[in-house]
Amino acid sequence: MANECLFCRIVKKEIPASIVAENGHCIAFRDINPQAPTHILVIPRQHVASLNEAKDPAVIAQMHQMAVQLAKAEGLSERGYRTVINTNADGGQTVFHIHLHLLGGRHMTWPPG
Repeated sequence: MANECLFCRIVKKEIPASIVAENGHCIAFRDINPQAPTHILVIPRQHVASLNEAKDPAVIAQMHQMAVQLAKAEGLSERGYRTVINTNADGGQTVFHIHLHLLGGRHMTWPPG
């Protein structure tokens, strides 16, 4: 399954993406269907289908650490931003490779939807 995964193919640079950051653990790129002025996806390099399958808490921590760094770099830290991990179909997950949405640049409402 990981061989056919869209995000795994982005990690392998088989599919182009607007990459904004990467390190040994994660890669971040701009969402092709942005829901806010800043909408960046942060994914682990290793394939993990969803939050339910994340066995190593370090994977989640690394994703969040990169999101914080990106929020600062994008000028979102002071005004605020949102991080979201959708899990499975009813949670809104459409690509089954865990990913964190970093959203900012506008006022976020609650509840989200």
